[in-house]
Amino acid sequence: MDHDITRRAVVKGGAATAATLAAAGVPLRPALAQAAPVTGVVFEDRSGTGRRQAGDAGIAGVLVSNGREVARTDASGRYSLPIEDEAVIFVIKPTGWMVPVEPGTMLPRFYYIHQPAGTPADLNLRYRGVDPTGPLPAAVDFPLRKAAEPTAFEVLLFTDPQPESPVEVDFVRDDVVNALIGTKAAFGMTTGDIMFDDLSLYARQNRIIGQIGVPWWNIAGNHDLNFEAPGTRYSRETFKRVFGPPHYAFEYGGALFLMLDNVEYLGTDPARPRRDGKYQGRIGERQRAFIANVLAETPADRLVVVAMHIPLRTYLNPQVAGMNTLDRAEFLKLIGDRPCVSFSGHTHTTEHHYFGAEDGYAGATPHHHHVMTAVSGSWWSGPFDHRGIAAADSRDGSPNGFHVLSIDGNRYATRFQPANEPGARQMRITLDSEFHRAGRELYRDTRMGQLLGSPIPRDSAYATDVVVNVFDGGPRTKVECRIGAREPVAMTRETRPDPFVQEVFARNEATKKPWVKADPCSHIWVARLPADLDAGTHCIAVRVVDEYGREHRDHLVLEVTAGEATPGVRG
Repeated sequence: MDHDITRRAVVKGGAATAATLAAAGVPLRPALAQAAPVTGVVFEDRSGTGRRQAGDAGIAGVLVSNGREVARTDASGRYSLPIEDEAVIFVIKPTGWMVPVEPGTMLPRFYYIHQPAGTPADLNLRYRGVDPTGPLPAAVDFPLRKAAEPTAFEVLLFTDPQPESPVEVDFVRDDVVNALIGTKAAFGMTTGDIMFDDLSLYARQNRIIGQIGVPWWNIAGNHDLNFEAPGTRYSRETFKRVFGPPHYAFEYGGALFLMLDNVEYLGTDPARPRRDGKYQGRIGERQRAFIANVLAETPADRLVVVAMHIPLRTYLNPQVAGMNTLDRAEFLKLIGDRPCVSFSGHTHTTEHHYFGAEDGYAGATPHHHHVMTAVSGSWWSGPFDHRGIAAADSRDGSPNGFHVLSIDGNRYATRFQPANEPGARQMRITLDSEFHRAGRELYRDTRMGQLLGSPIPRDSAYATDVVVNVFDGGPRTKVECRIGAREPVAMTRETRPDPFVQEVFARNEATKKPWVKADPCSHIWVARLPADLDAGTHCIAVRVVDEYGREHRDHLVLEVTAGEATPGVRG
């Protein structure tokens, strides 16, 4: 083999890629020492055995990566890549082909871990890492099978299922997974915090999610770390063993999916408990080089879907390094003017952000970043429902649940699927009144509903706000309310805690995780009741136009009494 020729082909259009990397602030690393590269063939697995048989032709034009450089296979399906002492080599699944999927778990198997000595034993990891892989094989081959992939399809988006006990794995199963079996979605993904530190639960949860019956792609979060590692290196050993490379890419239906690990582990703080190892949000130079190299091989009109764990930015606290991505601007420069959307989790809130030129984004329209609702909501906090599952309302008042991504060519939309709301309700309407506040602590346990609803005395009407939590709302959402036959009134978006979840948490301290509290919500809309509202029964009708221009409606029955009623205990 002529290694010089294959080295030049490692990244097609090398000059353009180098320019892209330099513009995004990614330094070009020196060439690796002249060690033998990793080579192999991407082939059509006609037998389905995963091993190349006679007649299994190589597949030309498929991307393979070492996590930084990217090579495209030649006419015979062969690739060559530089390799370090330890690396994960993986194929980037092209449109129209499928990698092997593990029976039972539906985990894609698209990689080879090169770690000759395995995870260093002296790290004494609590959870098993990578077993020794021995010397690099003469060839690392990747099987693919043909698969029909429409350009219009749906993807299930999970983030932060985060069980920390076998009972909470039960909650994931019974609250979310059971209802998804038989889904028409093409595949699913989890964007981190698959577990809550106890990585021994991976195998069981993977088997449960595998019952949904579609391939399931995963990236890791800050609670999927090997905390005993002194830093980022070796902090993903258990994740690698179970799921494969911490960052990678694949295509489906013409769209490119970039799966990133933006949790930079800094090691354990001796002054804090083990699970509170320090980390910050950072994509890092290696992954940014990988992104640039993959994008250089991807037509500019293709939709790019980016998944990460830590948000590019969060409304909760946009200055905290552990809750925001520090090299956000460099990432946005790399994306350029492509059709693109990115997703994250981590904060257990629901947020929509739009990044423009002031953030380093060069696109004609702002880059949309969606922070998704956690499957675990408030970390499986709150009272048990009639099924014995924690209510788990999120800190911003959204129900726990997941999202569905719909793609059609290079266009996309998402929808929120609450885990346990009648008719997949998309909002909650409550009344927040001085009348209710007066007896809130006294009557919290005995008059739960009336603290946030009817009846209210007529004299208190103008001191009462209609509060609408649009669970998946954002800056582009429009909300209006109409009372009876009156003209509709535009509601005002405010950042404030949801009064409903404030009450839920206050009434259920014993079943709430100790750190959970009602935090300011970015998707609350408020309007004051009219001062001239007559005593009687009224219908409040709320109309929402969401981030994608879709309409949602809901209602609340309002009872107004004639007298100056004082809250009392129901008989």
